[in-house]
Order: sequence, then C-alpha cells, then structure tokens
Amino acid sequence: MRFALIGTGLMAQEHIRNLHLIPQARIVALVDPVPSSLDGARSTMGYDAPGYADVPAMLAAVTPDIVIVSSPNHTHRAVLAPLLGRPIHILCEKPLATTVADARALAEAAASHPAVFWVGMEYRWMPPVTQFIEQIHAGRIGTLRRLAIHEHRFPFLPKVGDWNRFSINTGGTMVEKCCHFFDLMRAIVRAEPVRVFCSGAMDVNHLNESYDGRTPDIIDNAYAVVDFGNGVRAMLDLCMFAEGMEEQERIVAIGDTAALEVGIPSGILTFSPRVPLMQPKQVTRLHVPTDDAALSAGHHHGATFFQLQAFLRAVAGEGPVTVTAAGGLASVALGAAAERSAREHRVVEMTEL
Repeated sequence: MRFALIGTGLMAQEHIRNLHLIPQARIVALVDPVPSSLDGARSTMGYDAPGYADVPAMLAAVTPDIVIVSSPNHTHRAVLAPLLGRPIHILCEKPLATTVADARALAEAAASHPAVFWVGMEYRWMPPVTQFIEQIHAGRIGTLRRLAIHEHRFPFLPKVGDWNRFSINTGGTMVEKCCHFFDLMRAIVRAEPVRVFCSGAMDVNHLNESYDGRTPDIIDNAYAVVDFGNGVRAMLDLCMFAEGMEEQERIVAIGDTAALEVGIPSGILTFSPRVPLMQPKQVTRLHVPTDDAALSAGHHHGATFFQLQAFLRAVAGEGPVTVTAAGGLASVALGAAAERSAREHRVVEMTEL
C-alpha cells in the first residue's frame, strides 16, 4: 500500500511510527511547505521519499493508494479539495475543519467520494476505552443516564510557528482538542446533542507569549455540559495545566443499575453496581492491556495503531468506516457550539449552528 502524508509534523511522525508496524505499508510521498518538517519525517521513516510543497505537485508526480492528512487544522479544506473525487483512500486527522461551514462542505463532498474517507478520532481506539464502550452498549450498567469525561493533561505542544496558539487556526480548543471527546460522547450515548453550556477560559498557559504582537486566545480549561436528544447528560472536564496528575483521562458512565469507569494510562476498568445503603460495595477492577509496540509508537495509548488497523480493514472492504465525514462534522459542530457558549456565557442550542 502506497501512502502519502500531507503535513509532516508531530502527528504525521506518529503515523509514520505506526506505519512501521504494518509490513505492507510504504510511504511514497511527503507533502509539506516547511523543509525542516520534511526532514523530520524522513528521519522518523528511516528511508527517503520525495517531498512536495503542495498536494497538486504531489498528485502530478505520484498516485498513492492512501493519503493521511495531518496538516494544520485550518488547511484541511484546501488540501482535501484536489483529493476528493479521486479513487484515493483518505484518513483526515481531527478536526475535519475549523468551522462548521468548512466541515459541512467537506462532509457533502466526501459523501460521493469514490473511496474510503475516514476522520481520525484516535481516542475511541484506546483498547481500555474500546472495551469500556462495548460494555456500556452491552448493557452492563443498565440504561445509561450520565457520562463524564475528564482530561487533565499538559499544555498544547509547540508546533511550526506555534499555529496552535490561535483559535483562527484551530477552531478553538473545544474544536481542536475536544472534538475527540465530543466524538466519544456521541459514540457512547448513541444520540445527537441538543444543547451545550460551556464555561472556559485561558487562565494559566501561554499568558506571556507574543507572536508579532498577537497574544494567544485559546481556552486552557473548561467544563462543558451537553444535553442529548435521548435524555442522557454528558460532561467534559478539561484542564491543560494538570500534567502532574496520575490519570490523564478518566471516563465515567453511570446507568440505572451500575457505574463503569476507565482510566488512561492505567488501563483499569472499574465496575460498581448499585447496592442497598449500608451494604458492602461490590466493586470489581480489570486491567485492559495494550500492546507494547503500539504504546511506544505514539502518544495516544496505542490508539493510532488500532485505528489504522480498522481504517485498513475498511479500505479492504472488510469493515465499516467508523468515523465518517458526517461524524467529523458533528464533532466540529459540537465543539463550535461549546466555543460560542464559553465566549458568550450562555447556553447554545445546536439548531443555531
């Protein structure tokens, strides 16, 4: 399988390390206007591949089977335009786009794309999270009523030109970072959001940074509450100045008969059935292992590798397209609604978008 990588920064290099685990994968082209990023990708690859400044130049010289788009968020619509309609399978990293309008346009174009179009939503592919979702859908906690997702982590990493410091480039933190979690909410709840209230701000990170006189404007902590059409309430608790905490992610689902919790990186699933007051609790814990090679290939608890496997099954016609462009649009829309809510200090109805 002949891969081309569009964007060759940190996420692309994670894809490269994971492609090394796929014997039939070969990277035949790199696309990036920044020479140092191309050099970094080649160093990670361990072999050479021609580099191109843009997608049309690459397509004029190479016909890949598969393209992975890991370029900056605000470039996605432009770099995807010459690919859509060609018989090339596409894995586009999240978020699909930075605005609802651009994401909608891409979703409409992708609906008639003659090959697989997949939006990269790694978090649902972490093995402990995958098992967590399966158990909820199997009814282990009864009927799901509440869902809480907590991410306590490090600040945004440096990027070329630190483009990720500005909402105009990222869509805002609730789109850039949190589309992962809004995708997880939709996958777990299996319903569509109705309204969102988000309280968030930039309180700690990047306060002393300046770029040509501009100061960063991205949220570094937030609470977001989402009402879903089936009555389930979900909450996101994000803090990007909490890198010292033991668990980076913690997801808690509570049904009418039990609760289930998963922690990352511990990989521990905790099951807590309801018991009568004053009776002994019946908590059970299970460690869900993750392959060491997949863990060492990236920063998403092995998820990039397992998502890649699922994507390639879809390419081979042996599995579904799990996250379609329409799904990518839905997570962008929820993130954009949360951004609007945080900045305007009000509840936002999804119908507004």
